[in-house]
This record gives sequence, C-alpha cells and structure tokens, in this order.
Amino acid sequence: MSPSPHNPELHRVASTHDVDLALHHFGGSGPTLMLCHATGFNATTYRPLAQSFVEHFDVWGLDFRAHGQSTPPANDEFDWTNMADDVLAVVDYMGVSAMNGFGHSMGAAALMIAAAKRPELIASAWIYEPIIFPPDLVPHNSTLAEGARKRRSVFPSKAEALARYASRPPFGWVRADALAAYVDGGFIEQADGTVTLACTGAHEAMTFERAGTPVSDIATVAAPVAVAAGLDTPLADHPGTWSPAIADALPNGTYVEYAEYGHFGPLQDPRIIARDAIEFFAAVS
Repeated sequence: MSPSPHNPELHRVASTHDVDLALHHFGGSGPTLMLCHATGFNATTYRPLAQSFVEHFDVWGLDFRAHGQSTPPANDEFDWTNMADDVLAVVDYMGVSAMNGFGHSMGAAALMIAAAKRPELIASAWIYEPIIFPPDLVPHNSTLAEGARKRRSVFPSKAEALARYASRPPFGWVRADALAAYVDGGFIEQADGTVTLACTGAHEAMTFERAGTPVSDIATVAAPVAVAAGLDTPLADHPGTWSPAIADALPNGTYVEYAEYGHFGPLQDPRIIARDAIEFFAAVS
C-alpha cells in the first residue's frame, strides 16, 4: 500500500546520543518537503496539513527525540542543537541534497539550526513562530517546564484523552481533525487498556528548559524563508513578537502574520496555512 497522510510509511533512523527516530512518509510526489513539529507534539499531528501538501510535494515528517515514536536520548541530551542533529540524521537517511522545510515552534528552530550547520540543506522554508531569540530577549522557559511536569500522563483511553483536550484551551482551539491526529500519535496504548503520553512530562520539560537559539546563530541561512506569526493571543510577549526580527535577520527572510490565529496556527487552520506555504514555495522556486 502506498503511503498517505492517513497511512504514512514508518522508517527508523539512528540519530546522535543513541536516539532511534521515527520518520513518517506521508506520500505525494514532487520536491521533498520535511515537516518539523512543535515541542510535545509529533509528526502525526500534522496529518491534516500533509493532506494539502501531498498534492504538490513528497511529504515526510520526523518525530524528534523522545516525541511520538522516537526514543529518548542518552544522558538527557535535549539541547536544541541535538534536535537539529535529528533533522540532519533523517535527511542523510533519505539521501536528499536539498529540500523544502516546514517548521512549527521548536521544529522551526531545529530546522533553521540544521540549515545553519549545513547551508545546502534547504531550498526554502516556511516556519511558524520559531523559538529563536532576538538579541535583547532573555528567555524564560521555567513556567512552560513546570506546566509540562504537571501534565496528566495517563488516561483510560484515547477517546477520553481527546475529550479532555477538546474541552479546554489551548487544545480546544485546535481544529478537530488535527487534535484527533495529535492524540492518535501522541499516546501509547498499554496492556491494561489505558494510554500514556508518548512524550513524557519530564522529557517535554527538559526540552523547554533547553529551548531556543539566538538569532545570530541562524542569520547565515541564505535560502528564502517565510517567518510567520499568529497575533491572536492574550500574551504581550509571545513567540510571534520575535518573528519580525527573525525575518529581518535572515538574508532572504519574509515576515507573514495572521491576526486570527495564535501559536497553534498550523493546527487551527491547516488548509489556509498549507495554502500560503505552497504559494510561497512556488514563488521562490
């Protein structure tokens, strides 16, 4: 059976620090497009996005270390340069010399760090609220880490996990099919019938604690990059406020904003986000 967004083909790839990565092939034809997910999520979450992309690209997505179906690293190596190692590992496995990249939050930062390490890696990229810090910002990741450690990790079933997440923000703002895809790929069924988070609260917290990279570290990326932000948030200081500075720091950066979405924009309206990304890729190819 050919891979598709609803039936992706699973590959296993070795990365640094003894990590065994899950690489999902969503199918399609044309140039290669890699999907890079946000902290706590997994490639499967972006299945609704992949449904639009497969009409134009050969679509792949990785589960970063300790996320989804990938294993955690030895010695808790969660620094985001190591997340970039995961990107490079799957690219080397695929034998791709240059690709298009789509990244969200952590995945966007990891994609850009990987591109800075290997300048020929991306032909173009579309990134949504990358966790990349402007020079005047002092990151504060402790609140997110504390919240992750308190996250409920066990539910009686995936259906009950889905119902709980759908009933409250921020997951309640996510489109229903994207939320269902997150629960489908983000929980592991146990022998007693319960389900547990694939990305544990401890691993998510350690990912937050090592979050981000300074914009100076990715300013050498010469490929065309769209840097998007969602402005629908009650927070005065949120990742979207950094996006203009990131776009300005890149030689070929373009800033894009969405008044109606927040940090989960690619999951709130995958169809619109995919449409805009496809148009950008076509314009710069």
